[in-house]
Amino acid sequence: MSSDPDPDRLRALEERLKKVKGQEPPPKTNTVKGFSQGEVAWRMVIELVTGMLLGMGIGYGLDVLFGTLPIFLIIFSLFGFAAGIKTMLGSARQLAKTAADKAEKKGD
Repeated sequence: MSSDPDPDRLRALEERLKKVKGQEPPPKTNTVKGFSQGEVAWRMVIELVTGMLLGMGIGYGLDVLFGTLPIFLIIFSLFGFAAGIKTMLGSARQLAKTAADKAEKKGD
């Protein structure tokens, strides 16, 4: 007698157990459109940081061009922060809408 389990018998046993329990295993709820919650969080962080870096880059470039070093850097850093926040909120709204649509389709 071999010590390895027979895969066909294991599958049959799993099917019988599912019938007895009367339920399918619950689907994963921590994903949105194939992305885990950690990936979604990193996406939002990257959007915020990218907006700030672009604003700082534009502000620094204008300051070097005009010779007014801290003024445009500060102004465009704030604009970049605001743009990053706006992009993050738009992504969150889009992901929430996708999750709500997916939940509505499951309810039908």
